[in-house]
Amino acid sequence: MRVQLVEHPLVSHKLTVLRKKETPSMIFRQLTEELVMLLAYEATRDVKVQPVEIETPVARMTGVALAKPTPLVVPILRAGLGMLEGMVRMAPSAEVGFLGMARNEETLDIVTYAERLPADLTDRHVFLLDPMLATGGTLVEAVRFMYARNAQRVTCICLLGAPEGISRLERELADVEVDIYLAAIDERLDEQSYIVPGLGDAGDRLYGLAE
Repeated sequence: MRVQLVEHPLVSHKLTVLRKKETPSMIFRQLTEELVMLLAYEATRDVKVQPVEIETPVARMTGVALAKPTPLVVPILRAGLGMLEGMVRMAPSAEVGFLGMARNEETLDIVTYAERLPADLTDRHVFLLDPMLATGGTLVEAVRFMYARNAQRVTCICLLGAPEGISRLERELADVEVDIYLAAIDERLDEQSYIVPGLGDAGDRLYGLAE
């Protein structure tokens, strides 16, 4: 597993404003979109391309285009939806799927409650979107879900990560290839499994429920 911390002044600045508890949902959504665009720029460096012949106003030339099958972008519901717009702005020809996962409070198992994905992901590069890599349980199951459908490669894009969640992914996904792109790695998880210092509940802040 490869963990890539995207260090850039604009990322640090936008993330600082995102963290502030007084930042309203409208600004939070806008900053999330902008941060995802910056993260996606780095996360798509190795995306497959193929040569394509085009004609400019001056001459013919060989350019590049995203190879078929195109990447598949999958936000993990619900908070991952807030990252979708930024990702598709960077890769507008990518296809979009959806995955809903939640923890069963009695068994603590991660269960899939909704999915809209191709049945076969052979040769597909999947980009999973989830703002908070906290305990890592949901992301572990999401990655395994994609590989169970024969995904060729899985890349995860998160705003924040906790050391505990990163360690869990390294431990439980040691047998598969996965890349993680993060804007920051924070100190730890608290007793309620919130990232510290974090930014609170990303889903609530995206959709105004924290105000």
